[in-house]
Amino acid sequence: MDQEFPFHVELPVRYRDLDTLEHVNNAVYGTYLEQARIEYFEAVLGVAFDELGMVLASIEMDFRRAIVLDDESVRIDCGVTDIGESSFRMGYRVYASGADDPAATGETTLVVVDEAGTKPVPESWREAFREFEPEL
Repeated sequence: MDQEFPFHVELPVRYRDLDTLEHVNNAVYGTYLEQARIEYFEAVLGVAFDELGMVLASIEMDFRRAIVLDDESVRIDCGVTDIGESSFRMGYRVYASGADDPAATGETTLVVVDEAGTKPVPESWREAFREFEPEL
């Protein structure tokens, strides 16, 4: 995952994020990605997350180093990496505060849905993604 991502979110590392080994629990990384995704959609699409019709179809994470409470915060870099007919993929990097190398990388696939099932990615979303990320 050598791609640079244009969107960045800073989140605190909370005591509740830790597991018994005193590092951020693997499941919490999914929450970090979710928060970055929500803020990305609000900034790029200009729409509140609860007004978007989509579901998370898959999530993949690769862990490279532990994040601990002393790191104080994490920075999540993210962006859309591919747009399909009814789905799109997003890539992520999670950095401990001040670190140059990611503690984790991830990818999600999101599917656009409504009450009837899957539907095409709206053209307005495609345009907004490409305007924000011209390399798409």
